[in-house]
Amino acid sequence: MQTQGKPAKPIRLMVSLLILKQVRNLSDQSVVEQWAENAYYQYFGGEKLFSVKPPCVATELVEFRKRIGEAGAELIFKESIRINGKDADDDNLSGDTTVQEKNITYPTDDKLYKKIIVKCQAIALKESLELRQSYKFTIKKLSTVQRFKKNKDGAGKARKAGKKIKTIAGRLVRELERKLTADSLNRYATHLSLFKTVLAQKRSDSGKVYSLHEPDVKCYTKGKEHKRFEFGSKASFLVTQSSGVIVGALNFTESLHDSKTLPAVLEQYEG
Repeated sequence: MQTQGKPAKPIRLMVSLLILKQVRNLSDQSVVEQWAENAYYQYFGGEKLFSVKPPCVATELVEFRKRIGEAGAELIFKESIRINGKDADDDNLSGDTTVQEKNITYPTDDKLYKKIIVKCQAIALKESLELRQSYKFTIKKLSTVQRFKKNKDGAGKARKAGKKIKTIAGRLVRELERKLTADSLNRYATHLSLFKTVLAQKRSDSGKVYSLHEPDVKCYTKGKEHKRFEFGSKASFLVTQSSGVIVGALNFTESLHDSKTLPAVLEQYEG
């Protein structure tokens, strides 16, 4: 017997959760948990009675964002401008561009190599492949050596340990390519290609990969004294000067000068 599956959540509920997530700077998990404790959140989401149960699981927000796509997010943004009425109708606008940082740790080559090793081991376990060596204790010993790189004669030993970790990561990637079946190799082709890109990149290369789960992250130097580098993407905004309503917002994944983002966000506002 075929069924239509679980019914979708109300649009107002899902949109309200996305808005609260951005306004309060929360994760998907946190906004769902706080919704079950906050009567104001529930009223904003269209509830008539207070509920102690979470409105959905956090992964449903991920699926909802994928389902509506960029066009859906644009529609929500237009509606947020419309409900502000005359406050959003201002000929005097202020523009600003900043870096929207991603939720990643400060990237180093050693971190990326170790993550590649962990992910290769996970793929081998999932596909029931027997690796020649797990390197579990080897990586642990090498990591211990790296911890004492500031000690006397520790820097040289730490560099050698880092090279060894990179060698192990490359060895595991090549072993997976040899042992995976054709179907499995196609399924993990994107992952393996990303791993090889990270292992091949040099310090002076442009377009480097700084995160395995966010490969599109770029490095920006904004000249801030307290934070030399920021990792994420550029976001450009237009705000009305009198009321402070955001009437334009665009995200840029490529490395652009701040002045180059203004024409695109103005075109969005005029459209």
